[in-house]
Amino acid sequence: MLNLNVKNEVSMLKAVVLGTAESCGAEPKPEEAYDPKSLEHILAGTYPKEHDMIKEMDAFATVLEKYKVKVFRPEVIQDCNQIFSRDIAFVIENKLILANILPDREKEIDAILHVLDKISEEHIIRPPAEVHVEGGDVMPWNDYIFVGTYTAADYPDWITARTNKAAVDFLTAQFPDKIVKSFELRKSKNARENALHLDCCFQPLGKGKAILHKNGFLVEAEYQWLVNYFGSENIFEITSDEMYQMFSNVFSISPEVVVSEKNFTRLNYWLRAQGFVVEEIPYSEISKQEGLLRCSTMPLLRE
Repeated sequence: MLNLNVKNEVSMLKAVVLGTAESCGAEPKPEEAYDPKSLEHILAGTYPKEHDMIKEMDAFATVLEKYKVKVFRPEVIQDCNQIFSRDIAFVIENKLILANILPDREKEIDAILHVLDKISEEHIIRPPAEVHVEGGDVMPWNDYIFVGTYTAADYPDWITARTNKAAVDFLTAQFPDKIVKSFELRKSKNARENALHLDCCFQPLGKGKAILHKNGFLVEAEYQWLVNYFGSENIFEITSDEMYQMFSNVFSISPEVVVSEKNFTRLNYWLRAQGFVVEEIPYSEISKQEGLLRCSTMPLLRE
């Protein structure tokens, strides 16, 4: 059996689900795009090729295995994009919460049944239908659960709005010992302004550091709360172009080890200057779908 344990984003990783790019299906039509960045690449003829994405994910798996992490992969569903395992479920403490995701992605959950079978049933929670939540918007951080949300009246009109007010209330009820702190995210049809998930504009790191992008937040006071919490001297503030490239979507294997995209020169230099070990891998093709390293992983067990 798997004893789930995830209290934060950085403790030593022991077990994780890493998505798969195998048989991810034909290039979507423009009207099938889930986010503005994918749409941009579909229209430009630069949408990523399956073989390139498989190579990138294999490089990620190799790094995880180097650090003795147990890596689970989804069963391959024919013609189905299963790269972003963070969307379908997430773990807080010893509970795995299945996300109420876009209906046509439901079969992605079936592809990880071999993992769910290793978890005792009372530790798997499926929220009620009115709770919309995806793992990219949820970050356990010790005493806190940080949640990215969008609560404006036009929520139903935005395919990029993935986590609602009901999710914040649900998590507050499920984890009464935690402080659930929500952040309103900017939704936009412009890929350089759209914060699809919280991890597109914020990422806590080990050593008390964090990556932030101010314009991803709709409410300046909420952004300022994070600046005060981490301390401005500990924050790497990214530009809108860097947010677009997904600079904040790196992944911590431990408090000292961060997996990052090899082209993130400015960030990787800063991380090393702060004393981190940076494992650089190619992931720029996958990033064309508005997701990166954190999006591809679902941590099950951290020390």
